[in-house]
Order: sequence, then C-alpha cells, then structure tokens
Amino acid sequence: MEIVTHLINDTIELYKWSLTIADKRVEKWPLMDGPLPTLAISTSYLLFLWLGPKYMKNREPFQLRKTLVIYNFSMVFLNLFIFKELFMAARAAQYSYICQPVDYSEDPNEVRMAGALWWYFISKGIEYLDTVFFILRKKFSQVTFLHVYHHCTMFTLWWIGIKWVAGGQSFFGAHMNALIHVLMYLYYGLASCGPKIQKYLWWKKYLTIIQMVQFHVTIGHTALSLYVNCDFPHWMHYSLICYAITFIILFGNFYYQTYRHQQPTRRETASSSKAGRAFSNGTLNGPSKAAGGAALMGSKEEKTQENSGRRKRKGRAKRD
Repeated sequence: MEIVTHLINDTIELYKWSLTIADKRVEKWPLMDGPLPTLAISTSYLLFLWLGPKYMKNREPFQLRKTLVIYNFSMVFLNLFIFKELFMAARAAQYSYICQPVDYSEDPNEVRMAGALWWYFISKGIEYLDTVFFILRKKFSQVTFLHVYHHCTMFTLWWIGIKWVAGGQSFFGAHMNALIHVLMYLYYGLASCGPKIQKYLWWKKYLTIIQMVQFHVTIGHTALSLYVNCDFPHWMHYSLICYAITFIILFGNFYYQTYRHQQPTRRETASSSKAGRAFSNGTLNGPSKAAGGAALMGSKEEKTQENSGRRKRKGRAKRD
C-alpha cells in the first residue's frame, strides 16, 4: 500500500512539474486548463458505447438523414478551415517541413498556428458524434475496435499535444490529417444524400489506402526529425512512431477483411466458370450422347438382322 501511495504522489509531482513547462498561451483556452474536462468527455463517450446499444435494443433505429447531411458537410468545412489555417500560418511563419521547433512567443503567426491546432483538437471531440449516430441508427457492426480506438485516443492524446507543443513539428500530422478528413467527410456527406448519389461513390476503399499512406508518411517524417536531431521532445517522436504503427496494423487488417478477403481470386473465378460450363454441358449434352449411342446400337442390330435374312434366302435358293 505504501508503494502505491508513493507512486501516486510521484505522479502528481511529475504532473505539477510538467505544468511549469506547458504552453502558457493556451492555458486559458476552453478545455485546456486541466485534463479533467477532456477525460470526462472521453469517459462519457465510452459509457455511451456501453449504454447506447442497450437503450436501442428494443427500439426502432433513427433515420437521421438530414442530420447526417448537415453534420458531414459541416465537418468538411471545419476540416477545410483547419487545413487552410495550418497552411497559411506555416507559410507565414516560414515553417520547415523537416524540422520545426516550437516557438512559444506571442508572434501572431505562432498564435495563429496554436489556434488552428486547438481547433483540430476540438474537431476530434466533435467526431465522437460519428459513433453516436452509428448507435442511434443501430449500425452496431460499424462500431469496431478500430473505430473506438481511433476516436478515443485521438481526442485524448491531442490534449497533450496542445497543452505542451501547440506548434512546431505538431503541425505536420494535423495538416495532413485535416485534408484527408475533408475527403472522408465529403464521402460520408454524399453517401448520406441517398441512393441516387451512392452509386457514384466507388472510391471508398481508396480513402482507406490514403489513410494508410498517411501513417507511413508520418513514420518517415518523424524518423527524419530524429535523424537530424530536431529540437522537439524526442519521447513524443518515439511515441508517435509507435502510435502510427498500431494504426497501420489496424487499418491494414480492416482493408484486408473488407476489400481483399471477401473477393474471389482470378483462378477461383475461372475454375468456377469452367465448372459451370462443364455442368451445363453435362446436363445438356449428356442425354443427346446417350440417345446417339442408343441409335447407333439400334442400327447395328438392324444390319445384323438384315444380313442373317439374306443368308437364309440364299440357302433356300441353292436347295431349290
């Protein structure tokens, strides 16, 4: 028990010390004063994952078509705004895409960058509604481990990013991810418009491919930052690499199960088509071959009878 008490006290002291090096510019911004509001939202999200399906068990699913159209296209514009702000702030501050330390000054461009990253963090909290809508529509199969892991960890971990490193190297991943979410929510928005639009949405699997490419680029960019010894917390770099690897594994499994595992190979397709032709030929041509064989046997018997008849007549003629 004493060991546990010491461990808790040491953790509290470490947290208090970490606050002394936190970004002073963001400490008065919404949700940034302490971790409890963010943890409370994430805990409520996990609680809804448990209670939501039970509440909807004996109820009809909500349609929410208009709500989904408004929500998805609103997320398109929000992520487009975040992407634009990150791009403009990075360009104005002359950011390097290889190594960019955090500037904690009150420079307008740096404050703009911190603000854009804060909006990115907020967007991850809003994305919890993806899961809420799935459950209210009783699309329980969509609420996978990958879905929950992605949503819950992104919102919670980005609070750490904004609290301590609201700028510098942090902009790269958010910049890339915001653009991908523009495409993703555009797809969902169009899909929620109904069957007339859905038939043109053939490019869903390419969104998954783009997401996996994003994680590989993240690992490469982070490894390059470590290689050049960039002035950015190295523990965050190593943590980001491990985090990206988990997404590569999970998204790769999702892609295989969804787009590869269920598709028959060319050999299987060719063999099934040959078997189909053989089966049809067997049923169609089999009786005709049997009939032909019977006719051939019948003709042979008729010829044998005719020959025997001729021999008998010749024998009678000789005796006469």
